[in-house]
Amino acid sequence: MPLTVLFMPESAYGPTNQCIGLGKVLLDRGHTVVFAAERSWEGKLAPYGFVEALVDLAPPAAGAGEEVAGQFWIDFINETAPEFRKPTIEQLETFVAPTYQALIDGAKYCEAQLKAIIAEHQPDVLVEDNVIAFPALTTAAGAFVRIVSCNPLEVRGDDIAPAFAGYPEDDRSQWDAFLAEFDRTHQAMWAQFNEWVQAQGAKPLAKRDYIETSAHANLYVYPAELDYTDARPLDATWHRLDSSVRETDDAYDLPGQFVTRDPDSALVYLSLGSLGSADVGLMQRLIDVLATTRHKLIVSLGPRAEELKLGPNMVGAAMLPQTTIIPEVDLVITHGGNNTTTECLHFGKPMILLPLFWDQYDNAQRVDERSYGIRLSTYGFADDELTGAVDRLFADTALRARLDAVGAAIRGRDGLRTGAGLIERVGLDHIAARG
Repeated sequence: MPLTVLFMPESAYGPTNQCIGLGKVLLDRGHTVVFAAERSWEGKLAPYGFVEALVDLAPPAAGAGEEVAGQFWIDFINETAPEFRKPTIEQLETFVAPTYQALIDGAKYCEAQLKAIIAEHQPDVLVEDNVIAFPALTTAAGAFVRIVSCNPLEVRGDDIAPAFAGYPEDDRSQWDAFLAEFDRTHQAMWAQFNEWVQAQGAKPLAKRDYIETSAHANLYVYPAELDYTDARPLDATWHRLDSSVRETDDAYDLPGQFVTRDPDSALVYLSLGSLGSADVGLMQRLIDVLATTRHKLIVSLGPRAEELKLGPNMVGAAMLPQTTIIPEVDLVITHGGNNTTTECLHFGKPMILLPLFWDQYDNAQRVDERSYGIRLSTYGFADDELTGAVDRLFADTALRARLDAVGAAIRGRDGLRTGAGLIERVGLDHIAARG
């Protein structure tokens, strides 16, 4: 039975790409897939065969022209980048809370638009990949599915470190102080948002949560090898997708000078994500340090590519097909976004992690403490720490063999089709229950 499935991802590339991957599988199975994405994605989703039913998260700026996809958050990150140099507990007030407030403002602004889209398309399943509630999704007639494509510490528990902290699992000494600061800096904003959510007819939110858990199905993207379920078990509505790697990226042809591999030099992929790469100072420092090495690099330059100068041992572009590049490289230097982290494990690649904000600290800490990579201080690393980390990971044949096995196991679990199948089953069951 053909379904209509509506996706509403957060506007950044990570969640949107996650939904594109799942949506393409559903589309290929004969279902209609609608994207209620943010306006800057206009024209970028329809070529896949999706219906674009776009929303504005804020009034358009006077004289604004066409935006790049995710511009809403690129601008926000550019304005707040100095906050990333602070310890994570200090970022709660000056970055995390303002980010949530921006998300809240967007949710309120687009609520009427979203209700109109739902009324027009009558989706059987409404899938949200975000960190904040949009009541129109949970009060609609269709079944609601939540996706967590951030680090799963977002699903809180007493025996796991607090989300956004980047704290180790075996040292609880700072956990209570971090949660107390979270409550101090978020409680009033959370209470006001919870009141508004209920005024729209949705259920009350749980303490410290800004989004509702689904009674139908909750999906989260994280490999078993990194997961926290031994310390924080989840109920039967939760389903782990060990990875969810989209199959829509173009092939990547290595430049001629990169095709012949030198056994003494690594091929490295450098990406700080669409948002992190907007920090031109940090990107140029990484490029300059790595230009002194014998290694070869493929660099994702991001939205300010024209402001960056590559070294002679590098190639790069503003946008690159990441999922077809990672399988070809020896290791990845990353900000620790959840998509990149899970994709690296999916393809069995070690990581050097330079977290900037949000759950990137948690991913960096988890990869490091599980010995699949090395976490460095993003703004405080010494040059030889970075180059030494590349050398060590490249030379660690035992780790690379272990990761080869991990990647094969994760690919065998086929999270992409598992996730699409769960969404499909929810829709079919919901139709059957309605009679």
